[in-house]
Amino acid sequence: MFLAELLDRTGLDVLAHLDREVTVPVIDGLQAQGDLIVLPLALLGSVPSRRSWWQLPEEGRELVRGEAGNNPHTLVADRGTCRIGTWLEDPERLAIAAFENTAPVWLIHPEHGATGIAPGAWFVRRQRELGAGFRKPVLIAD
Repeated sequence: MFLAELLDRTGLDVLAHLDREVTVPVIDGLQAQGDLIVLPLALLGSVPSRRSWWQLPEEGRELVRGEAGNNPHTLVADRGTCRIGTWLEDPERLAIAAFENTAPVWLIHPEHGATGIAPGAWFVRRQRELGAGFRKPVLIAD
């Protein structure tokens, strides 16, 4: 799928300098988009209770938004192909959401464009960095 087609289908947009005629890759494995990392769900020590999962809405779901309210990372999928859960038990407190998809899902960001995630079971976590001079973990979002 071309980026332009994905943006038309979702109503989302990216910055003007990104090539809209590029094919969005669908990756079956570990991937990163900015400060978010997508990992196989099996790597998360405990899988969220299936009771807390719901169908990803047609308009998608913002997983993270930057501090100033900009640059959301939005997960989108065709209707009925993705279930998502956000009540995750993660001892590192970095997990944002988990999802299971039967068709590719798309992670869209204004600055990074889009990436496709192959069918499977996944979780998304944020980046952690060491605070400047404080030796305190800081959770990072665009």
